[in-house]
Amino acid sequence: MAVDKGQAQKASSVLADKDTDFPGWYNDVVMRAELAEEAPVRGCMVVRPYGWAFWENARDDLDRRFKETGVLNAAFPLLIPQSFLLKEAEHVEGFAPEVAWVTHGGGEELHEWLAVRPTSEAIIGPIVRDWIQSYRDLPLLVNQWGNVMRWEKRPRLFLRTTEFWWQEGHTVHATPEECQERTMQMLEVYRAFLEDQMAIPVVPGVKSESQKFPGALRTYTVEALMGDGKALQAGTSHNLGDHFSRAYEVQFLDEKNERQYAWTTSWGMSTRIIGAAIMVHGDKTGSSSHLASPLSRS
Repeated sequence: MAVDKGQAQKASSVLADKDTDFPGWYNDVVMRAELAEEAPVRGCMVVRPYGWAFWENARDDLDRRFKETGVLNAAFPLLIPQSFLLKEAEHVEGFAPEVAWVTHGGGEELHEWLAVRPTSEAIIGPIVRDWIQSYRDLPLLVNQWGNVMRWEKRPRLFLRTTEFWWQEGHTVHATPEECQERTMQMLEVYRAFLEDQMAIPVVPGVKSESQKFPGALRTYTVEALMGDGKALQAGTSHNLGDHFSRAYEVQFLDEKNERQYAWTTSWGMSTRIIGAAIMVHGDKTGSSSHLASPLSRS
């Protein structure tokens, strides 16, 4: 998008300096481009039409890529019973500081607290358990588009907010080999999307033990280098092993008619990629010649 000298000078005069105040510059671009703004609830954001159009186009492209690998879309509950979370102690410990709880409904105190999903392993496991009887029911490949909530102490628009929008894929497999293959396949989907569609170079890799997803066997990530020289986690794919299957009794009869625990994955990418596009492609005036308008479909 061409910007004449007069427009550039006007824009640069109101934006924070990108070189000396990168966070301020980023926030100014998001606000002035009318992509998003802070909501009345601390840590939450309002995604404005221009920003939502960006997300819609990214969503549509990712959705096509997922379906090409055999994944089908579904929808699961927003609220998770506390007892479901407690079945997976490591998962609860990892997310406990970020979980928001519903304690009252209809003016009455609930007999059991309900967690607003920070992620959906704890609700999907008990549900798909009843969908699987034998190895013929596997692999199970589902994805859902929706919102989640994680109580964020240091919010930044798109990058870290208490509520954000994303997709989360969940798959169930008969063998650890198939589970690992799917984990890497979805990581490659993310890499290809970011590099081919968004022109954001990434470095795929594996997270350390201390940084992996709570309860996962291994967590893989695609990391992108931002304009301030810092890396941004742009998407993750988790090999969950049989950890969650054992917690939620997700079993199947194998070809020898013997009962086995299933092997599962989960993988996600969020509206954070909008922030990534700005921090990778935006110049000092907030414009970019590298990307088409997010309102235009490829």
